[in-house]
Amino acid sequence: MEIKFKFIVLLLGILFTGLTSGLCFTWTNAVTPGIGRLNDLSFLQSFQAMNRAIINKSFLIVFFGPVFLLMVNAYLHRNTNPSTFWAFLIAAILFFIGVGLVTIFKNVPLNEILDKTILETASIGDLANLRELFEQPWNRWHMIRTITSCTSFVLLLIGIINSK
Repeated sequence: MEIKFKFIVLLLGILFTGLTSGLCFTWTNAVTPGIGRLNDLSFLQSFQAMNRAIINKSFLIVFFGPVFLLMVNAYLHRNTNPSTFWAFLIAAILFFIGVGLVTIFKNVPLNEILDKTILETASIGDLANLRELFEQPWNRWHMIRTITSCTSFVLLLIGIINSK
């Protein structure tokens, strides 16, 4: 039973971390540069619409699942090969800090500022100010999420390779 549970936790941790790192990579390399070419109103409307659409059960499970799964996975592998354990533990800590905490304390507050704004009635100056307040900080914090989620994913793969 424990081996099966251990396998399921590892499998889901890898899957969800991989999906999250792919999502972050895609946003960093395609979505934000693409909408970054839009005028202020179109950029802010696009970002507002995507932020509203992405908050759903599937996204929340996949995006935040590794925060829990990777910690459990590291714990379950505490008595295995030390390099496997350390790879899993570092992956868990990186994901927790670089994706979980950065999302909650940096990206979400910026998303909430954007979400509360009625863009269609804002002046051109207000739109420019909001974009300046939002875009660069959001992208900077998102880059941290991209790097840490991809690094966590690689560390999980290294942990599996070292477990043999």
